[in-house]
Amino acid sequence: MCIFAPYIMHAHQNGMKKLDVYILKSFLGLFIFTFVICMFILLMQFLWMHINDLVGKGVEISVLAEFFLYACISVVPLSLPLAILLASLMTFGNLGEYFELTAMKAAGIPLFRIMRPLAIAISFVCVGAFFFSNYVLPVGQTKLWTLIFSLRQKSPEFDIPVGEFYDGINGYQLYVREKDNERKLLKNLMIYDFSEGFNNATVMLADSGKVFFTEDKKYLILQLYKGESFENLKRETGVSPTNIPYRRETFETKKLLIEFDSEFNRYDDNLLKDQHVSKDIVQLQQSIDSVTELKIRRAEEQGIEYIAHNYFGRERTAGMVMQPTSADDRQKYDPLKEYQNLSSVKKYKALKSARDETKRKLDKVKYNRLMLNDHIMYIHRHEIEWHRKFTLSFACLIFFFIGAPLGAIVRKGGLGAPVVISVIMFIVYYMIDNTGYKMAREGLWTAFEGMWLSSAVLLPIGIFLTYKAATDSALFNPEAWMKLLRNNKIKRILKQKY
Repeated sequence: MCIFAPYIMHAHQNGMKKLDVYILKSFLGLFIFTFVICMFILLMQFLWMHINDLVGKGVEISVLAEFFLYACISVVPLSLPLAILLASLMTFGNLGEYFELTAMKAAGIPLFRIMRPLAIAISFVCVGAFFFSNYVLPVGQTKLWTLIFSLRQKSPEFDIPVGEFYDGINGYQLYVREKDNERKLLKNLMIYDFSEGFNNATVMLADSGKVFFTEDKKYLILQLYKGESFENLKRETGVSPTNIPYRRETFETKKLLIEFDSEFNRYDDNLLKDQHVSKDIVQLQQSIDSVTELKIRRAEEQGIEYIAHNYFGRERTAGMVMQPTSADDRQKYDPLKEYQNLSSVKKYKALKSARDETKRKLDKVKYNRLMLNDHIMYIHRHEIEWHRKFTLSFACLIFFFIGAPLGAIVRKGGLGAPVVISVIMFIVYYMIDNTGYKMAREGLWTAFEGMWLSSAVLLPIGIFLTYKAATDSALFNPEAWMKLLRNNKIKRILKQKY
């Protein structure tokens, strides 16, 4: 037996290597599939939120492709944990559904050994997620939001509809009854000019007209033929509000020069260089340290100012209530008695002075608090982003240890039960994570407490599910629960009978 032991061990090791490769291949295909699906769903949600920034702007295909690329980068932090959860649940669900997991356990292979190759692979994914979050994500978010701000400033594509008012030109509204596409003419035009304000509107009617841009694409030229215009003279000096004159003008041709920049002007990426989304972990820590030092220095300056101006005591005012100087005076000093000894005029002056002084000091305190609050919010945002670099990686690991044992317990593969369970778990995670983020952003919790809240809640769940799967628990087996209920019912019947 000892002679054949090395050969048996070698065969066992080769079998384990094949098993590891098989599990990795099963997981990898499902992971790529679920990751693409999650990216697509979250990308559609992101596009729906910013649909107004894209529709009707007439931007080039290259700009749209750039927007999609940066949007894909921005949704990775949500797509990656969800894809790991779904892929691991489907992988072990398939193994359990086709009794492959049962055969492995019957061969003496424990669940932790079956999970080991995937745990190692997910560990590498977690490390990659950290580097992605630290180096790639800041660049992608900076370029994405710079592009979004640029698109928001882009004028809409110039396309006047027929039979409805067009308000794409700032300060103007155009109405066209019909178009002659062969001669590029607009017929039966009505133009409302509100560029001087609503109360100083000018109305123009024309039989036809043409629209074209200047060579630099900065202005729109509206050439009108055979029409008339009406303009009130309300802004003229000396005009009575009850009798407002107006001016009527008829013309054969009239040309309007309207400012309308149709070019796409991109903002510089330095627009967001001081924002938390554009920094890696080193830059975030440097910003936190520098602004914290500035906040402490400003708070100390405010404290010195309060003490120097006696904000928390009573100031000396000629003819008003005096502050005692010696210890004996303090013992004999009675503010109410001093106030009652004043004349009516001095009482009024004392109350007015006290009210004005209190209001001035209160305004100063509010202003100082506002100045400090800017630094505090800056620090909160940067601390939240600092912790987010790590929570993404840790979430990937937690979701694996939730999905893999859950799939081994449920033993259902495909896209049915795994998708439902994954969506429920991810919604719970997202709600907890978003709650912690908002609490940390508002300063009610520290950034550590808020950003690690979801991990602190889900980690025990992952440990519990892994333990139940390793001990072959029938936690989610309906037949086991029905059997338990039947046994309890039988026990109750026997107990009542005997």
